[in-house]
Amino acid sequence: MAERMLKFVSTPQRMPDKRAAAARRGDWDEIYREFSAERAAEQASRCSQCGVPFCQVHCPLGNNIPDWLKLTAEGRLEEAYEVAASTNTFPEICGRICPQDRLCEGNCVIEKGFESVTIGAVEKYITDTAWERGWITPPTPLRELPHSVGIIGAGPAGMAAAEQLRRKGYAVHIYDRYDRAGGLMIYGIPNFKLEKPVVLRRWEQYRAAGITFHLNCAVGEDVSLQELRARHDAVLIATGVYKARDIGGPGAGLAGIVPALDYLTASNRKGLGDAVPAFDDGRLNAAGKRVIVIGGGDTAMDCVRTAVRQGAVSVQCLYRRDRANMPGSMREVRHAEEEGVEFVWLSAPEAFVGDRHVAGVRAVRMHLGLPDATGRQQVEPITGSSFTLEADLVIKALGFDPEDLPRMFNAPELALTRWGTLKIDHRTMMTSLPGVFAAGDIVRGASLVVWAIRDGRDAATGIHRYVQATASRPLAVAAE
Repeated sequence: MAERMLKFVSTPQRMPDKRAAAARRGDWDEIYREFSAERAAEQASRCSQCGVPFCQVHCPLGNNIPDWLKLTAEGRLEEAYEVAASTNTFPEICGRICPQDRLCEGNCVIEKGFESVTIGAVEKYITDTAWERGWITPPTPLRELPHSVGIIGAGPAGMAAAEQLRRKGYAVHIYDRYDRAGGLMIYGIPNFKLEKPVVLRRWEQYRAAGITFHLNCAVGEDVSLQELRARHDAVLIATGVYKARDIGGPGAGLAGIVPALDYLTASNRKGLGDAVPAFDDGRLNAAGKRVIVIGGGDTAMDCVRTAVRQGAVSVQCLYRRDRANMPGSMREVRHAEEEGVEFVWLSAPEAFVGDRHVAGVRAVRMHLGLPDATGRQQVEPITGSSFTLEADLVIKALGFDPEDLPRMFNAPELALTRWGTLKIDHRTMMTSLPGVFAAGDIVRGASLVVWAIRDGRDAATGIHRYVQATASRPLAVAAE
């Protein structure tokens, strides 16, 4: 039914209707409304079905995007979901939080002026429809295998691996130090980007599939890595990276200067109905305050937009480079600007002012210099350009580094890279410890959810091959 496609010349690009900024500032709901079936089919029909689909090439998961766009245009939504889910464990989550403007949509070959297909919005629509109509069921194996796998970390990498291994018939146990599954998808990403029931229903689905979750269980404290290795045929480390990068300088220890993840976690826990004393007493609450966020990534965008919704008097984002060099999604920047956030470009903090509590940030103007070895322009301070911004709350969103896992897990033989991430054999995803694998941010550094999903699925393949090769009574390869 090719006549349904290549409509980009006659049908303009259109996202789902976006709620007005004034309304968005007052609640935590997702900012885009739902596509109707007709609108989703119309937008999917804009796909040019090109011979070399650059959208698929630039998707970390290699999603079969042209195929499920065509099926959506033809109204074959259940088939579209099956195609999307064949390569992506969480298409409803990627459709919401992937930076499509840098990945699939940013590489769409439709000529500029006609604009790319709204891939992410269609992906979200397909999977939300699948949930509503009951097409998504717990992953059940054809038969049970006499092997078990322990997974450390209930974030996207760990849960993606768990689903793949459960489908093959393994007994899967996930160990996580927090009280809910989902990792940063639960505690790091605000509701207006990813509503928590979207994540929690996957947790419930996996519990129904027989995956066992050991929550509030810190490996290295409540159970040792050595115990897990003895208990399971293989172990996957998918802890993510949670160590916040810090910033020094005069006044850096003043009260009112907080890490981004502490701030976001407090907000998300409050939204989930938890008791959060540091939120209630104002330490991690932006209400009525002048807020400055330092950083330019997606975490910084989450912070500034959260502060707006908490009722901050003003919100400014201090970033040492310009808009073109910002690592965060440009869509997120536009959303933030619409909601009243002020961006202070080419500016870096040099000191924090105040007595016991922060009262402002003294910053210096920056100049973009020559590119370094990576091709990125260096930044240099402009002499005599210092200025001060008033602030009652300063949030440091400077990125994350890996924790010292060999020390935490009492496993000094775990090899690390020079960046502190776990060193693995990328062909097998195995660490320096036999039978211990790793995936996600703890391997590649702080990155995207979509890359964590990819790594988790790849690790599941490596674990399956390892267990089948080393089992005392190898079984036939389970259905892939």
